[in-house]
This record gives sequence, structure tokens and C-alpha cells, in this order.
Amino acid sequence: MRVPIVLVHGLRTSRTMWRPQVAALEEQGRTVVAVDLPGHGSRRGEPFTLGRAVETVRDAVDSVGAPALVVGLSLGGFVSIAAAAAYPRRVAGLVAAGCSARPVHGWANMYRIPTALLDRLPDRGQSVNERFHRLTLPAEGAEAVLDGGLAMEVGRAVIEEITDLDVLSLLSAYPGTVWLVNGARDHFRIHERLFLEACVDGRLLVVPRAGHMVNLDQSEIFTRLVIDAADAVAGRSAVREEEGGSER
Repeated sequence: MRVPIVLVHGLRTSRTMWRPQVAALEEQGRTVVAVDLPGHGSRRGEPFTLGRAVETVRDAVDSVGAPALVVGLSLGGFVSIAAAAAYPRRVAGLVAAGCSARPVHGWANMYRIPTALLDRLPDRGQSVNERFHRLTLPAEGAEAVLDGGLAMEVGRAVIEEITDLDVLSLLSAYPGTVWLVNGARDHFRIHERLFLEACVDGRLLVVPRAGHMVNLDQSEIFTRLVIDAADAVAGRSAVREEEGGSER
């Protein structure tokens, strides 16, 4: 049995950022879907709310056949954690990447200020962000991000929605296995030990020579981690089914 996989993107990006993973997983014959969150990608113009984002993950899981392994990066990681806590029976396992930082008010202020400054630019910082991705990511990774467009306009709404999210409580409410995956150079790993302690069944994996966009900085390593997580979840599900059958 193979567990289907749902991929959830980060702030301002879209489902295209998962292109390397989707290609590799489909090549293996695995069922995988990458979603666009409200206000991003094909859904630009829609208002972003955490509730709608969680519903997007839930609907994607249902579309591929629950339960599924949910994989989220950055904003997608926070959304995936919230979805796992809300719908634990639908989420067979969780990979939360690039989101091991508590989104408290001090954290949010670090992003409110640059977001406000970018909003004052004629293109709301589009060209600055495009250059940043081209400079910091491998060429194919940058194209994967930029092909879906950058939703610069959604930044403020996302920050306000995420600021009061009690991520640690949500993690502790989810009974399944959580893989916390961070790039070694990622500034979003500052609370990774707290996140690990909050998990009922947690694993912490730090990827060398990778920054925040760990799935693109080290795409082959990250894809391997996702595959290993999916296989582990499938193996545990098979064992539970056998144990349940023997009890009957």
C-alpha cells in the first residue's frame, strides 16, 4: 500500500514550487497533488484566511484518498500543522519543513516592516523577490518558484492570520508522526527543539547546505525524505491493519 501525498507551498509562492518533487514522485507511480492556497497561484485575488487554507488541505487529502501524508513548507508548514490537528484521521503523517519558528508578535513584526516597505514600491517588491530567488536558488528551482507567480499582495493578510497561531499546541494535538525538516542555513529553525518536544511522535532532520527553500536547495535529498516518510507511514498502517485483523 502506498500513501498519497499532498504538498502545500510557502508564502507568496504557489504549487509550482514543488515541481521537482511532483516529477520524481509521479515517476515512481505515487499519487501526489500540490495545492494552491487562497490568494496564491491560480487563486490570486481570493482573500487568505487560515480557515480557508486548512480547508484547502482537507479537500486535497479527500481528493487523493484519505489518509495522506501532508508536506508543507514555511506558510504551508503552519497550514499543514493546523490541518493535521483539525483532521488527524485524514493526515497519516506530516512533514513540516522550514517552519520551526513560533509565529509570535515579535516574529511577525520582523515581517510586517519589510512587507510594508515592499508594498510602497510600484511593483510591490515583485522584481526584488524575483532577483532574490534567482540569486539564492539553483536555476531550475528559481524557475519552479517564479513560473507560478509571486503573490506579493497577500503578505499582510497572511502575517495577520498566522501571528496568533499556537503552533506548539497544534503539534501536541496531532497524534501521528511529524517530520520536522529544516535547512541548516534556515532562519526559521530557531525553535526547532521546542517544536520537536511538542510532537507526540516527532523526528528532526536538518539538511546540510540548504536554506529556507530546502525542497529546492537540496531537491533530491528532500524528495528522498518525503518518500521515506510516506513509506514509513504506509508500513505502520499495514501493521495496524494486520494487528486489527488478528484481533478479530
